[in-house]
Amino acid sequence: MTSGNDFDTREGLQQPELFSAVLTPHRSLSQRGFIIVMAFVSLISFIAGLAFWMMGAWPVFGFFGLDVLAIYWAFRINFARAAAREEISVTPLELRLRRISHRGHTMEWTFNPLWVRLDQEIHEEFGVEKLYLASRRQRVAVGSFLGPDEKASFAKALTQALTAAKRGPTYNPL
Repeated sequence: MTSGNDFDTREGLQQPELFSAVLTPHRSLSQRGFIIVMAFVSLISFIAGLAFWMMGAWPVFGFFGLDVLAIYWAFRINFARAAAREEISVTPLELRLRRISHRGHTMEWTFNPLWVRLDQEIHEEFGVEKLYLASRRQRVAVGSFLGPDEKASFAKALTQALTAAKRGPTYNPL
């Protein structure tokens, strides 16, 4: 047998990956867009604050500056939280879920794909609201930051991968 053959067991139990996904929160504003929005907000606040200063209400100018600072701070938190992600991989022997927070904290779950099922909470009007990986007494939410259409698409792909894992490996020697 050649070393690249799937039947070669010298490298341990290296299983083919049936499914792999990295889920990240959606952010609609790019870094360039952020700079444009902050420049616009700063300009409007400066002009409005200058108008109040000329009318004699100079303390208002400082409050406009605080508003710009608060908006900047909110956007920075939003961008920092965009670093969170979930990594899911399915092989014939295991389903691995790895959740990495925006601060870098990692939590990891490993399931047997033969025993795991994907539970969905579906709302008539809005579609898929929640997804859970369930196995025996363990139930873990997955893809909580995805939209309903994205959750439905992800659920379909993951269900197909779990079905393939339950079906078992198919070897075609030819």
